[in-house]
Amino acid sequence: MTTNKQLELGFNQTPDRLLGRRREQRVARAKWWFARMRAAVEGAMDWQAIDQPRPEQIWMPGATREMKV
Repeated sequence: MTTNKQLELGFNQTPDRLLGRRREQRVARAKWWFARMRAAVEGAMDWQAIDQPRPEQIWMPGATREMKV
């Protein structure tokens, strides 16, 4: 005795609606993310450059610390 099992596929637009919903969710998440990034850029501080660098102590070759009197 053999039994035939058949897979039935429907065309009721269910998968398309699910894919459309997923796409809408992705678009909504992307809009949220880019809105957050724009807000971060707008709220960023503007750093001012220092006019003069700090003085730097260097060692000069050939210079000695001895003082002759």
